[in-house]
Amino acid sequence: MEEYAREPCPWRIVDDCGGAFTMGAIGGGIFQSVKGFRNAPSGMSHRMKGSMTAIKTRAPQLGGSFAVWGGLFSMIDCGLVKVRGKEDPWNSITSGAMTGAILAARNGPVAMVGSAAMGGILLALIEGAGILLTRFASSQFPTAPPFPEEPAPAGMPSPSFGDYRQYQ
Repeated sequence: MEEYAREPCPWRIVDDCGGAFTMGAIGGGIFQSVKGFRNAPSGMSHRMKGSMTAIKTRAPQLGGSFAVWGGLFSMIDCGLVKVRGKEDPWNSITSGAMTGAILAARNGPVAMVGSAAMGGILLALIEGAGILLTRFASSQFPTAPPFPEEPAPAGMPSPSFGDYRQYQ
């Protein structure tokens, strides 16, 4: 059973890139509005103008940075799915580490190792929290059998043994 429905791999990259841009632009807009408001000269009109200027100049840049991270992460994730032939948490953890390393490549090998470690640890924490949350939620709601147990008619095996679809 699929844990959650996602786009197939080539389209997943575009989907994740757009989602990351949106998240970065909205989060950056909120952060920059507060920062612009605080750093502007006193007076409400100056503060509102400073807030809007900070949003217009900085939020798209932050959205773009998030989009680069999301697109690179998804490309590596899709590549690992293709190479390994399965989707599991190890793909995400490895993708996070490799994305961190690639984005820090211009700063040298020491920065690459540090960013790879942080990316892998961050994604391991996220994946672990997701697994724990899924297990906790599934233990709260016990599953019922797919159909009620009824005695089988004479000469017919019980539907709980074997494949009951052959009798339909």
